[in-house]
Amino acid sequence: MQKVEDINFPIYRKYKNGKRFYKIINKKEFEEIQIIGTKIIINHIKATQLPGFNFINDLIGDYEGFAEVCGEGEYEMVRNK
Repeated sequence: MQKVEDINFPIYRKYKNGKRFYKIINKKEFEEIQIIGTKIIINHIKATQLPGFNFINDLIGDYEGFAEVCGEGEYEMVRNK
C-alpha cells in the first residue's frame, strides 16, 4: 500500500456499481457524488473522527473489494450532469 504522504491529491474512485463517485482531496477531506435514480447528490465531507479517516484510507489504498479507480474526466462528467 502506498503511503498517504507520497500521494498526489486529488485521486478519484467509484463504487463498482457506478452509484457513488469520490474525489479524495487530501487525507482528511473528500467529495462524494451519489446517484439515486435520476438524482445526483454531491456532498463535501471533512473527516473529524476515526471512522471518517478510516474510510478515506480505504478509498486511498484498500479499495479493491468495493471500488475501482476513476479518472478525473469521468468524475467531472458525472458531477456536471
